[in-house]
Amino acid sequence: MARRYDPQRRSRIIDAAIRVVGERGIGGLSHRSVAAEADVPLGSTTYHFKTLDDLLVAALRQANEGLAQKVAQSRALTNPDVDLATELAGLLGQWLAGERPGAELEYELYLAALRRPALRPVAAEWCEGVAEALSARTDPLTARALVAVMDGICLQVLLTDADYEEEYVREVLGRVLVPR
Repeated sequence: MARRYDPQRRSRIIDAAIRVVGERGIGGLSHRSVAAEADVPLGSTTYHFKTLDDLLVAALRQANEGLAQKVAQSRALTNPDVDLATELAGLLGQWLAGERPGAELEYELYLAALRRPALRPVAAEWCEGVAEALSARTDPLTARALVAVMDGICLQVLLTDADYEEEYVREVLGRVLVPR
Protein backbone atom coordinates (compact mmCIF):
# COMPACT_ATOMS: atom_id res chain seq x y z
CA MET A 1 0.00 0.00 0.00
CA ALA A 2 1.45 3.35 -1.03
CA ARG A 3 1.94 6.00 1.60
CA ARG A 4 -0.31 8.98 1.17
CA TYR A 5 1.44 12.36 1.17
CA ASP A 6 -0.20 14.61 3.71
CA PRO A 7 1.80 17.78 4.42
CA GLN A 8 -0.87 19.11 6.82
CA ARG A 9 -1.05 16.01 9.00
CA ARG A 10 1.22 17.34 11.76
CA SER A 11 -0.82 20.54 12.12
CA ARG A 12 -4.08 18.59 12.02
CA ILE A 13 -2.76 16.47 14.89
CA ILE A 14 -1.88 19.60 16.90
CA ASP A 15 -5.32 21.10 16.19
CA ALA A 16 -6.91 17.84 17.28
CA ALA A 17 -4.88 17.81 20.50
CA ILE A 18 -6.08 21.33 21.26
CA ARG A 19 -9.70 20.27 20.68
CA VAL A 20 -9.27 17.18 22.89
CA VAL A 21 -7.81 19.25 25.73
CA GLY A 22 -10.54 21.84 25.25
CA GLU A 23 -13.28 19.20 25.48
CA ARG A 24 -11.84 16.71 27.98
CA GLY A 25 -8.96 18.46 29.72
CA ILE A 26 -5.36 17.34 29.75
CA GLY A 27 -6.38 14.10 31.48
CA GLY A 28 -8.32 13.16 28.34
CA LEU A 29 -5.32 13.58 26.06
CA SER A 30 -3.76 10.44 24.63
CA HIS A 31 -2.23 9.52 21.32
CA ARG A 32 -5.32 7.42 20.69
CA SER A 33 -7.82 10.22 21.48
CA VAL A 34 -5.90 12.67 19.30
CA ALA A 35 -5.63 10.19 16.42
CA ALA A 36 -9.39 9.63 16.54
CA GLU A 37 -10.10 13.37 16.67
CA ALA A 38 -7.68 14.10 13.79
CA ASP A 39 -8.95 11.10 11.80
CA VAL A 40 -5.42 9.79 11.31
CA PRO A 41 -3.85 6.43 12.13
CA LEU A 42 -2.51 6.10 15.67
CA GLY A 43 0.99 5.64 14.23
CA SER A 44 0.85 9.14 12.76
CA THR A 45 0.53 10.75 16.17
CA THR A 46 3.45 8.78 17.57
CA TYR A 47 5.50 9.41 14.41
CA HIS A 48 5.14 13.18 14.73
CA PHE A 49 5.11 13.29 18.56
CA LYS A 50 7.06 10.58 20.35
CA THR A 51 5.57 11.49 23.74
CA LEU A 52 2.46 13.23 24.99
CA ASP A 53 4.70 15.96 26.37
CA ASP A 54 6.00 16.57 22.83
CA LEU A 55 2.41 16.89 21.66
CA LEU A 56 1.51 19.18 24.57
CA VAL A 57 4.52 21.40 23.82
CA ALA A 58 3.34 21.82 20.23
CA ALA A 59 -0.25 22.46 21.38
CA LEU A 60 0.87 25.03 23.96
CA ARG A 61 3.02 26.83 21.41
CA GLN A 62 0.07 27.10 19.05
CA ALA A 63 -2.44 28.03 21.76
CA ASN A 64 -0.11 30.72 23.11
CA GLU A 65 -0.53 32.67 19.91
CA GLY A 66 -3.91 34.08 21.00
CA LEU A 67 -3.27 36.90 23.46
CA ALA A 68 0.42 37.21 22.56
CA GLN A 69 -0.48 38.04 18.95
CA LYS A 70 -3.04 40.60 20.04
CA VAL A 71 -0.46 42.34 22.23
CA ALA A 72 2.27 42.20 19.57
CA GLN A 73 -0.08 43.68 16.94
CA SER A 74 -1.40 46.40 19.22
CA ARG A 75 -1.26 49.93 17.90
CA ALA A 76 -0.18 51.03 21.39
CA LEU A 77 3.25 49.51 20.82
CA THR A 78 4.01 51.72 17.84
CA ASN A 79 2.01 54.83 18.65
CA PRO A 80 3.13 56.67 21.79
CA ASP A 81 -0.07 58.74 21.69
CA VAL A 82 -2.15 55.63 22.47
CA ASP A 83 -2.56 55.01 26.20
CA LEU A 84 -0.89 51.64 26.85
CA ALA A 85 -2.93 50.78 29.95
CA THR A 86 -6.22 51.50 28.18
CA GLU A 87 -5.19 49.52 25.10
CA LEU A 88 -4.02 46.50 27.11
CA ALA A 89 -7.15 46.52 29.28
CA GLY A 90 -9.25 46.58 26.11
CA LEU A 91 -7.28 43.73 24.53
CA LEU A 92 -7.65 41.57 27.63
CA GLY A 93 -11.36 42.27 27.75
CA GLN A 94 -11.83 41.39 24.08
CA TRP A 95 -9.78 38.22 24.45
CA LEU A 96 -11.62 37.02 27.55
CA ALA A 97 -15.07 37.91 26.21
CA GLY A 98 -14.71 36.84 22.61
CA GLU A 99 -12.42 33.88 22.95
CA ARG A 100 -13.12 32.57 26.45
CA PRO A 101 -12.90 28.88 25.51
CA GLY A 102 -9.58 29.62 23.83
CA ALA A 103 -8.41 31.58 26.88
CA GLU A 104 -9.40 28.72 29.18
CA LEU A 105 -7.57 26.25 26.96
CA GLU A 106 -4.49 28.44 26.77
CA TYR A 107 -4.35 28.70 30.56
CA GLU A 108 -5.01 25.00 31.06
CA LEU A 109 -2.02 24.19 28.88
CA TYR A 110 0.02 26.98 30.48
CA LEU A 111 -0.71 25.73 34.01
CA ALA A 112 0.07 22.15 33.00
CA ALA A 113 3.71 23.28 33.12
CA LEU A 114 3.44 23.05 36.91
CA ARG A 115 3.40 19.26 36.66
CA ARG A 116 5.04 18.75 33.29
CA PRO A 117 8.55 20.22 33.21
CA ALA A 118 8.75 19.82 29.41
CA LEU A 119 6.14 22.59 29.10
CA ARG A 120 7.97 25.11 31.28
CA PRO A 121 10.24 26.50 28.56
CA VAL A 122 7.21 27.13 26.33
CA ALA A 123 5.35 28.89 29.15
CA ALA A 124 8.45 31.00 29.78
CA GLU A 125 8.71 31.80 26.04
CA TRP A 126 5.17 33.18 26.15
CA CYS A 127 5.95 35.45 29.11
CA GLU A 128 9.22 36.58 27.56
CA GLY A 129 7.63 37.16 24.16
CA VAL A 130 4.85 39.35 25.52
CA ALA A 131 7.30 41.24 27.76
CA GLU A 132 9.60 41.79 24.79
CA ALA A 133 6.72 43.19 22.74
CA LEU A 134 5.71 45.50 25.60
CA SER A 135 9.31 46.69 25.92
CA ALA A 136 8.71 48.74 22.79
CA ARG A 137 6.78 51.14 25.05
CA THR A 138 8.35 50.64 28.47
CA ASP A 139 11.46 49.33 30.17
CA PRO A 140 12.00 45.54 30.45
CA LEU A 141 11.27 45.38 34.20
CA THR A 142 7.96 47.20 33.83
CA ALA A 143 7.10 45.03 30.82
CA ARG A 144 7.62 41.89 32.93
CA ALA A 145 5.46 43.40 35.69
CA LEU A 146 2.70 44.12 33.17
CA VAL A 147 2.78 40.50 32.00
CA ALA A 148 2.55 39.26 35.59
CA VAL A 149 -0.39 41.54 36.38
CA MET A 150 -2.24 40.67 33.16
CA ASP A 151 -1.63 36.99 33.84
CA GLY A 152 -3.00 37.27 37.36
CA ILE A 153 -6.08 39.19 36.28
CA CYS A 154 -6.83 36.68 33.52
CA LEU A 155 -6.49 33.78 35.95
CA GLN A 156 -8.78 35.45 38.48
CA VAL A 157 -11.46 36.07 35.87
CA LEU A 158 -11.21 32.54 34.45
CA LEU A 159 -11.07 30.73 37.79
CA THR A 160 -13.77 32.69 39.61
CA ASP A 161 -16.13 33.40 36.71
CA ALA A 162 -15.93 37.02 37.82
CA ASP A 163 -16.93 39.73 35.41
CA TYR A 164 -14.05 41.39 33.62
CA GLU A 165 -13.86 44.98 34.82
CA GLU A 166 -12.01 46.89 32.13
CA GLU A 167 -11.83 50.14 34.09
CA TYR A 168 -10.32 48.35 37.10
CA VAL A 169 -7.75 46.64 34.86
CA ARG A 170 -6.89 49.92 33.16
CA GLU A 171 -6.33 51.52 36.56
CA VAL A 172 -4.13 48.67 37.81
CA LEU A 173 -2.05 48.59 34.62
CA GLY A 174 -1.78 52.38 34.76
CA ARG A 175 -0.33 52.12 38.26
CA VAL A 176 2.29 49.65 37.05
CA LEU A 177 3.20 52.07 34.26
CA VAL A 178 3.65 55.11 36.53
CA PRO A 179 7.27 56.28 36.19
CA ARG A 180 9.35 56.14 39.35
